[in-house]
Amino acid sequence: MSQITFKGKPVTTYGHLPEKGEKAPHFELLKSDLTIATLQDFKGHRVVMNIFPSIDTDFCSTSVRNFSKKVAEMDNVILLNISRDLPFAQQRFVEEENIGNVVNLSDFRERNFGKDYGLEMIDGPWEGLLSRVVIVLDENGKILYTQQVKEINQEPNYLEALKTLL
Repeated sequence: MSQITFKGKPVTTYGHLPEKGEKAPHFELLKSDLTIATLQDFKGHRVVMNIFPSIDTDFCSTSVRNFSKKVAEMDNVILLNISRDLPFAQQRFVEEENIGNVVNLSDFRERNFGKDYGLEMIDGPWEGLLSRVVIVLDENGKILYTQQVKEINQEPNYLEALKTLL
């Protein structure tokens, strides 16, 4: 179990993030069109997994905007925005913001992703949601970088995460 905070108060997550150098755990998540996406679908691409509690919060939506701008400038990199939001809410946000270079994925149905990646919050006001995490993968799904943001109301370290792709 890992400990993070929400407005300074302790929150526990389900486990620990996968380690750098490991193969990322398999996942099945819902795309905006309600079809299933798996980790295998992104093989051959470098991947930034931008994971957060809800697209409708300031820090979460800011991370989507910031990562999408930076990833758009990079070759062979896909940005995955992952939360437990309904796929329709995720799609509404990127359409309203005119963000086109992202893949939105939802864990609202199966709810295995948060446990398999050790990042689901198991207590606190956002119990059951995904904590704010960035995971960067190489073309074969090997983990290059992980960051679990210690305070939910803070942004991830964008530059540190993206440096692993240069």
